[in-house]
Amino acid sequence: MKKNSIKNTRINGEVQRALAEIIRGGIKDPRISPLTSVVSVEVAPDLKTCKAWVSVLGDEEMQKDTLEGLKSAAGYIRNQLAKEINLRNTPELIFIMDQSIAYGVTMSKLIDEVNSGKKINEEK
Repeated sequence: MKKNSIKNTRINGEVQRALAEIIRGGIKDPRISPLTSVVSVEVAPDLKTCKAWVSVLGDEEMQKDTLEGLKSAAGYIRNQLAKEINLRNTPELIFIMDQSIAYGVTMSKLIDEVNSGKKINEEK
């Protein structure tokens, strides 16, 4: 795996910031949850494609609807991205659902349950 160059890292950060802003305020699709965040972005070195990992706070149905809404609005989002960021090529957007935040919350709850169980057993 090739290490990202400084230029590519800057482009990733700028695209992530712009995507988050566009998704938060520019899309009127009711399927897209207001609790959607752009977790990470990876723009290809040739600027042709962009993988965007998004996280949605909510149930699985809400996540599925949001992903469908984002995919259907990809053309509009790409157009807004082109207006906001001056790149040689505006990348094609690929949205991927990121489960890491939900997984972290679940693991944290399980750890808390285990720790509270140990404390109860020690008191007896």
